[in-house]
Amino acid sequence: MSKRVCVVYHSGYGHTERQASAIAEGAGATEGVSSELISVTDLEQEAPAWDTLDSADAIVMGCPTYMGGTSAGLKNFMELSSTRWLEQKWADKLAAGFTNSGSQNGDKQNTLVQIATFAAQHGMVWINLNQLPGNNSSTGSIDDLNRLGASLGAMAQSDIDVGPDQGPIAADLDSARNLGARVAECTLRWD
Repeated sequence: MSKRVCVVYHSGYGHTERQASAIAEGAGATEGVSSELISVTDLEQEAPAWDTLDSADAIVMGCPTYMGGTSAGLKNFMELSSTRWLEQKWADKLAAGFTNSGSQNGDKQNTLVQIATFAAQHGMVWINLNQLPGNNSSTGSIDDLNRLGASLGAMAQSDIDVGPDQGPIAADLDSARNLGARVAECTLRWD
């Protein structure tokens, strides 16, 4: 039986969409797992994409970090999910999160905490990044996996003066692919 990982995202300028695509790519590369990207713009109140999320084994959620927290687009998705919360439709599904900002820090941890809390309210089981921090020694570099030192989810940084064709950098996208693969592997173990 095939497992399904859905990656729900909001992207203001296209950078976070690249990160979401890398997560979906990592999840979909795992044998026995399919992945699907869902933009929050496809999730109006009665949109068919809600049924896709209801049938998913895992939901990975992410957005840019704006002003130290989740973007309004992802927050709207969270609020629209309240009927699913009331019915506990997503209880025991796997969940994970990701975010991107223009700054190295940018208070991205706050965004991941907000997404993890949202998942917990739905009764979901959180999957962390499980990557040692990179770029934290004299021999490290920005090309290291998990160069921003996250634990809760995947973090990326995109310079504010470049388009999504140049940001996030390859190391951040590789970290995102690894998160997708981790979530996929967990779905195969979770029944």
